[in-house]
Amino acid sequence: MTKRLDLRVDFAFKSLFGTHGNESILAAFLNAALRFPDEKKIQTVQLLDPHFNKENQEDKRSILDVHAQLEDGSRVNIEIQLNNKHDMEKRTLYYWSRMYSSQMKEGMDYGELCKTITINIVNFRYLSHMHHYHSAFQLYEREQKLLLTDMLEIHFMELPKLLIKWRNKEVDPREDQLVRWLLLLEASEDEEITQVLEEIAMQEDQVLKKAIDEWERVSQDPEVLLAYEARRKALLDEKSALKRAEKLGEERGEKLGIQKVALGMIQEGIDSKMISKLTDLTIEEVEKLRYQ
Repeated sequence: MTKRLDLRVDFAFKSLFGTHGNESILAAFLNAALRFPDEKKIQTVQLLDPHFNKENQEDKRSILDVHAQLEDGSRVNIEIQLNNKHDMEKRTLYYWSRMYSSQMKEGMDYGELCKTITINIVNFRYLSHMHHYHSAFQLYEREQKLLLTDMLEIHFMELPKLLIKWRNKEVDPREDQLVRWLLLLEASEDEEITQVLEEIAMQEDQVLKKAIDEWERVSQDPEVLLAYEARRKALLDEKSALKRAEKLGEERGEKLGIQKVALGMIQEGIDSKMISKLTDLTIEEVEKLRYQ
């Protein structure tokens, strides 16, 4: 079997879930993710342009992974993130606000604005104080938990947490459709997951079968592979850069801590030679702190 694309790479994810002709696959994922009751199940979705108009410099980053409109007019964005850039809350609120406000046309009433939903699938632990792999946020009154409006909905789906539950047999893709769709994103790296999902696809889930067949097809498309490898390399470079930045930040923090200790010694009247010996700062560095 051909090595399949890693669907956690945003380009591969969009090739499967955000490509015209695959709307039924996206609808099945959204029905699972948003937990709509049977009478409100999504039947069709319309894929929208993922690019927003660039009104300012920041808007150059406003490219949504999968941007879609539901039958009732609701807007949905799905974004998948391999690397933790430590800006997810602000990033998702920014994208939500752009999607919500982009509906407004000249002469339009505010009452005509539709619900806007963002779904963030992340390949790292994000909400460390919560053990659930799927968290959904809305606007509530703090004391009485009264819902202000259902116009805003933000989801986080943390793949590492799901994998732990899968390995501990706490979740079952045969019983939970969201589990099977999220595990599909991990399947390129796990033969057991692949086997289980392929069995489910053959036995009961025709849309999942379509998704696996399409995944297999795009994984053999030379043009897709070329673009995928370029994007994967860029993400790996980004991950390396983030690690370097984190390490540099740690080193700077440690240095500042040592300097703070040295300043305390200076205030106690300890001589520079002794401070240098105790802190590993050079005498010149201690003297600079003494007279700054």
